[in-house]
Amino acid sequence: MSEPTEEQEPSSGAAFFGAEVRIWRTRAKLSQRELGVKANYGQQYVAKVEAGERLASPEFADACDRVFGTPGTFARLRRRASQHGYPDWFIPYLQLERQATGISNFSTTLIMGMLQTPEYARAVFRAVHPRASVNDIDAKVERRLRRRGVMEKDAPPLLWCVLSEACLRNEVGGPEVMAAQLAHLLKEAESPHITLQVLPFAMGTLPAAESFTLLTFDEGPNVAYADTAMAGQLIDSPEAVANATATYDRLRAAALPPGQSLSMIRRVMEEYTR
Repeated sequence: MSEPTEEQEPSSGAAFFGAEVRIWRTRAKLSQRELGVKANYGQQYVAKVEAGERLASPEFADACDRVFGTPGTFARLRRRASQHGYPDWFIPYLQLERQATGISNFSTTLIMGMLQTPEYARAVFRAVHPRASVNDIDAKVERRLRRRGVMEKDAPPLLWCVLSEACLRNEVGGPEVMAAQLAHLLKEAESPHITLQVLPFAMGTLPAAESFTLLTFDEGPNVAYADTAMAGQLIDSPEAVANATATYDRLRAAALPPGQSLSMIRRVMEEYTR
């Protein structure tokens, strides 16, 4: 396979890295399985990396440098591939989110990024990055809104979001921003691909103390993603994912049914407009 020309330049960092792996593997006359064996990864993993469907791990990049005799080259390419505005630790999650057939989210205090309005997202980023420039904040908002493309595919994933009532009550950006944000949730919930539930304060102690997301795939394994104060954590341990799935089932059972949840969102929205 020939090298990409300028007209064929890969559209993402992961695709660029994958194309380079494919070129060097072909030059070395190795199959995907053979490269996987030498790098201690499976053939399917190598295939996903080459297709740009998954950003390679730093360990895989180091292994490529060892196998191809290119000290530091693939490690640097991998760092470059991850520098598309998103934090390095968030790139693997984004790659998986784009492939998922199901996204199940539990939000404790803030509405999940994929469902945020520009004004709500801007208020969140301004609070977290008080010294950032206007241009930096605008860029962060643009990247967040770009994630909506996942739900605009011909076959989007099923997005199921359980919102703690705190997500509705925390006045992010002021009453007008909150009213518009809740109106946006009601509009999004009209999609057959999106289901919202609210977990009211009256339910008492929550089955989970922190926000997390489950990603499911037609061809597993499924993964979990946990939000932390400093960075997110992608979890692929089968036992941990099974525990997170069981917790999410309890959250859905404790939350209001979808119809009642939308009614509650509408009532709180009206409170912000008084």
